[in-house]
Amino acid sequence: MAKRKELKFIHLLLPILFLIFIIGYGLVIGPKYFGIPTFPLEFVFLSAAVFTIVELFILGYEWPEIQDAIIAKLTKGFPAILILFSIGIIIGTWIISGTIPMLVYYGIKVINPDYIYFFAFLIPIIFSTLTGTSWGSIGTIGAVIIGIATVIHADLAITAGAIIGGAYFGDKMSPLSDTTNLAAIATEVNLYDHIQSMTYTTLPSAIIASIIFFILGFVYPAENHIDSIGNIAQTTETIHTLFNFNVLLIIPPLVVLIGSFKRKPTLPVLITSALSAIVLGAFIQDYNTTDFIQAVLHGYDTNMAGWVETVPENIKVLFNRGGLYELNEAIMFTFMVFIFIGALDIMDAMPKIVGRLFRSVKTRSGLIISTLLAAAFTNAFTSNQSATSFIVGDAFKKQYDKFGIQRKVLSRSIEDYGTMIETLVPWTASTIFAVATLGVPYADYWHWQLLSLINIIVAPLLAITGIGCFYKKDKKESKK
Repeated sequence: MAKRKELKFIHLLLPILFLIFIIGYGLVIGPKYFGIPTFPLEFVFLSAAVFTIVELFILGYEWPEIQDAIIAKLTKGFPAILILFSIGIIIGTWIISGTIPMLVYYGIKVINPDYIYFFAFLIPIIFSTLTGTSWGSIGTIGAVIIGIATVIHADLAITAGAIIGGAYFGDKMSPLSDTTNLAAIATEVNLYDHIQSMTYTTLPSAIIASIIFFILGFVYPAENHIDSIGNIAQTTETIHTLFNFNVLLIIPPLVVLIGSFKRKPTLPVLITSALSAIVLGAFIQDYNTTDFIQAVLHGYDTNMAGWVETVPENIKVLFNRGGLYELNEAIMFTFMVFIFIGALDIMDAMPKIVGRLFRSVKTRSGLIISTLLAAAFTNAFTSNQSATSFIVGDAFKKQYDKFGIQRKVLSRSIEDYGTMIETLVPWTASTIFAVATLGVPYADYWHWQLLSLINIIVAPLLAITGIGCFYKKDKKESKK
């Protein structure tokens, strides 16, 4: 056995510096200045893992102990990976059963031009909460709402800000969201505890934003020309042609909601909801057994509806998704991150680095605010909330334990200044997607993305006051 070298701070720092370098070059500098394709995040973290493992060999560590550390990290995160698989299944089954289509159909029906901004905020909240996707809500019902706003001459910037904020609220609070699950995974927090913690910052922000959007409907009123929107009628007619509606189709979402309120294990709840959707769909819809199997494995496809000759593209975008393989990229990315972090764990690198960088932080509020700033910087730098969750989560976990702060505050803080600021940073993938989908420039909509702007104020206020911070009672009062 080679003699193991003494660990120095630079040894701990090198893998992080390498990761920062490859992210900076592969995601920002290379694509922007040299025209190279953006590096996949799986490749980024796999490269960082290889670098770390090579460094460990040089330092005198043996492969069996490195492998054991990686396997231990993968084993710990495997139950959460199963949840990611189940999310894809539940989306596919909810669609083919008619649950999501029914909610979309009646959601479109309730939009009133007199309260366009309020509904532009509320409806994406419902859709993204039930489906777990902000991009899906923006690209589907968001596109419908922006179309209505255009025809009735509503302010498109306000409408876009409302749509984006509502979509991100639902995404953040949904147990089906990949970013919500990954934030819980990265900090080793129960999913429902994480969501419950987020209500302390996100819910007040959403209530304030909804009140402002309601008032804006009278300050910037829209002209009522909604009867001229032919494509809305076509959309609802096509949805009704593809699916049959029944009040019982509300049962699958109710299973998730009841399971969430009763704190039942996430995986059994999601699978039960998917099974209920399959049973209901088999009786209510016109699809055959093969279609349901395909929806479970590969997601729903409008081609399954052989009785419909032509399906509009916006309907395909809305419903052609889900299935066991839906979150393959998120799952593979999670594996790569666990390999990287598992290798780092041998040196206990992240806690030592955080201890050195934040040793001047002496208060609980200071630690929470440091987390917020670290999440904002990491997400703005990587343009990816998944990477932010694992980098910041692994860096701060032990500090939260040391200061007697429950980790669900850490997971919440990662999303408060991670997920929630994505569309406020002009170069992130989320902003580019929102601008391209809604057709409203970033400079026009960002100051109307009220949910995130309000949340930026609320999150540190709670840290300063200690409200909703779940401090452990056995810690000294000096760390308030």
